Amino acid sequence: NRISTRTMKLAILSASIGVACGFAPSGHVSRSYSLRMSSETEVESAVDTSFSADGDVEDVQVVGGGVGAVSVAPMNGWVPDESKPCYGLPGALAPLGFFDPLGFSKSVELLGVKRFREAEIMHGRVAMMATVGYLIGESTPTITYGMNVHHTIANNQIPEVPGTVLFPFFLAINICEALRASRGWVEPGLGPLFTLRDNYYPGDIGFDPLGLKPTDAKEFEKMQTKELSNGRLAMIAAAGMCVQEQINGKGILENLGF
Repeated sequence: NRISTRTMKLAILSASIGVACGFAPSGHVSRSYSLRMSSETEVESAVDTSFSADGDVEDVQVVGGGVGAVSVAPMNGWVPDESKPCYGLPGALAPLGFFDPLGFSKSVELLGVKRFREAEIMHGRVAMMATVGYLIGESTPTITYGMNVHHTIANNQIPEVPGTVLFPFFLAINICEALRASRGWVEPGLGPLFTLRDNYYPGDIGFDPLGLKPTDAKEFEKMQTKELSNGRLAMIAAAGMCVQEQINGKGILENLGF
């Protein structure tokens, strides 16, 4: 027990160090982008909303003049529009449309909305993996339990996993988090705390090994909405799985009669 406790403490310490390293200055130059603005004078402008496959903004051309003409730089085809809910970010889906009954996004500035979306999409991705992990971890051969599939429920597995397995697991998680932080977040001392970079699109960490990310702005919006919808469902599902196992102590598939 002492060895397991020490190993767990060491894993948590390494995890904390990994996250802290993610905020070390990287020499990244943050670029500012203007919001779409309106004025009493109508201005005709044409904006090229194309973007590269890795999410970087390509050349933007603005045609027009006058007081209301401003330069805008789309990120994955999205231009912040303060006249729309959540500045026009994807995620509203029929039949509910934009759903925020408690008003969390009401009167929130752009940086706050981007931070909310970053949290939502990252938690959704973790929840999607968690729902699959519940089923696989309880019902298939694993590193810890071998070929015996009738083993501990998912809620009770972490205390039983050896430290030699947990340590590299936590280390890998925190390396990923450090890379995500260095890509999307402003380093402490170089700007306000807990602030995303101006040219960072929430959730776009540049990881797309299969090349599934659309290059068309409309297609990207559709895919982003689908990902958000599945992530929201997965967050509810993962919470339900956790509560169900705590109540009756049975695995997910076992509880369903399999």
